[in-house]
Amino acid sequence: MKFDTLQQGISFHENYARVSGFDTRLYSTKKRKSDGKISLKYCVCNKEGFRETPRLQSNCKKKRPITRMGCNARITVKLIND
Repeated sequence: MKFDTLQQGISFHENYARVSGFDTRLYSTKKRKSDGKISLKYCVCNKEGFRETPRLQSNCKKKRPITRMGCNARITVKLIND
């Protein structure tokens, strides 16, 4: 699909994810060397990847649940100059 801006592509995917029953997060961005503008954004499922093993802390009152489970869903939005 083609969009006028990167943000429109990200918004489309966020709406699709909400309707489909999952959530997303921005993973990474790339900038062009010539002018420093953002040319690429990666949007991934919020369960993508794995967290590092947490260090045991004696002052930790509540353990956080595991939220990242290795989901591979991802979309790349790229700025193309026509």
